Amino acid sequence: MSRPSGRSFDQLRSISLEPSIALHAEGSCLAKFGNTHVFCTASLDERVPPFLRNSGKGWVTAEYGMLPRSTHSRMDREASRGKQSGRTLEIQRLIGRSLRAVTDLQALGERQIKIDCDVIQADGGTRTAAITGAWVALRIACEKLLLAGAITKSPLTGQVAAISCGVFQGVSVLDLDYDEDSAAEIDANFVMTADDQLVEVQATGEAHPFSRSTLNQMLDLASAGCGEIFQLQQQAVRDAQ
Repeated sequence: MSRPSGRSFDQLRSISLEPSIALHAEGSCLAKFGNTHVFCTASLDERVPPFLRNSGKGWVTAEYGMLPRSTHSRMDREASRGKQSGRTLEIQRLIGRSLRAVTDLQALGERQIKIDCDVIQADGGTRTAAITGAWVALRIACEKLLLAGAITKSPLTGQVAAISCGVFQGVSVLDLDYDEDSAAEIDANFVMTADDQLVEVQATGEAHPFSRSTLNQMLDLASAGCGEIFQLQQQAVRDAQ
């Protein structure tokens, strides 16, 4: 089996996480997974959703979108269609769940942090790049709240990142790009914490069912890949200081 990119089966694409590139946002990160580029910002809102008013708890939520020419051919903006697609809604809810899994909402206080993930360029794995970059943006925003004295401890209880895996030409591989993703027999996304816990697993047999041993192979790849990504996230946070 030869991957289109020439990478080994357990090799990530070139990943960079560039922090604090937005002038106005409380936190930001440009996440690049190979040719997939996602711009992530974190914005502070002192209001919470109605269901959390007077609860003493905060909220972390996310919005996701793809720019019109982020793909091979231009797509219309969803705003021009009058509604978001089911895929968009599913991904932004996934991002929000992933971040809340490592956030103490009580420690955040009655305020909200809104994460925006905008895909500038897509080449597979936009949701995993979005989650990874979003955590960096959220961490930077929380550090600013701490420095301002708005909160007394960081509401982040851990670190979260995501990576794709799949079966391509009969072999389990890590971090699929578009060429692999579009032809994969099995397609999976793993959201994990830095202490090797799972937040969410999305796995689909695109061509045929798959065994538990195949799932375990992909999980092992994802765990090792996320281990590398966690180090990049920490470096990005240090670079932002």
